[in-house]
Amino acid sequence: MGVRQSRARSKDKGPKRVLFTGRRQKFSPWDDALLLGRDPRSLLKRGMHHVSFSLVTRGMTDIPDFLWGLSEVQKLNLSHNQLRVLPPEVGKLTRIVVLNLCGNRLKSLPREVSLLQSLKVLFVNMNCLTEVPAELSLCRNLEVLSLSHNCLSQLPAGFADLSRLRKLNLSNNSFAHIPVCVFSLKELIFLHVGSNRLENIAESIQHLASLQIFIAEGNNIHSFPRSLCLVTSLELLNLNNNDIQTLPSELHLLCRLVRIAWNPMDKGLHISHNPLSKPLPELVEGGLEMLFSYLKDKKHT
Repeated sequence: MGVRQSRARSKDKGPKRVLFTGRRQKFSPWDDALLLGRDPRSLLKRGMHHVSFSLVTRGMTDIPDFLWGLSEVQKLNLSHNQLRVLPPEVGKLTRIVVLNLCGNRLKSLPREVSLLQSLKVLFVNMNCLTEVPAELSLCRNLEVLSLSHNCLSQLPAGFADLSRLRKLNLSNNSFAHIPVCVFSLKELIFLHVGSNRLENIAESIQHLASLQIFIAEGNNIHSFPRSLCLVTSLELLNLNNNDIQTLPSELHLLCRLVRIAWNPMDKGLHISHNPLSKPLPELVEGGLEMLFSYLKDKKHT
């Protein structure tokens, strides 16, 4: 009798809990939000100046659709994923100020980027771009643009209209010359064209009167253009690893170059690993003042 009662009581206790001995599968925060029925806006980070949203290193091949409804996002980081396409819906995020698409597999950008009229900073470096849409030139507030480590050989002529652009990185691409439109960017203070296929620097470089940092290392540049000496605002000039043999006597006009620089991060003149004709290598070793003095004297003899 007691046995029957105990069995009956055990049945009345309801279903037994199933215990999983394995580890719980971990979901990303935004997956958790969807599974729990939470509003994805709960994942937005509200700083003092910007509302930001980040989906970095998630292994994503597609962007979740809920993102296009987060119209208040101002800083969006989708870097280091496996994205092959940026959907045209990105044009719905009209408040975006900073967009980071670095380290994906994008071959192109949609025309709808032209709708991002608040955009100031765009990183599309380390992708597979073969071209850039002309519509990007309609983002007139753009100040920083990184297109490095892609497969680009030209830029749209309309880029000349990016009048507020201050920093442009075109390094590690396939440019045979600096795009003509670049020389119209009067506010440019930083220009990186290293590791391309450049054989010369156009005389038009002198039009970039505000340029402070110019990096053209790792190309096949044969001569140091005199017009570059007219960009007297230069504080860092890197022409390492090229095919330069002589230096212009006007080099001393670059009065903001404070030293011969050897560390890549230092300001000054970087001119190492070039086949400089004698006695230039020894003068470079002696420092910038010695080099300037020699070039001045040579001009008058």
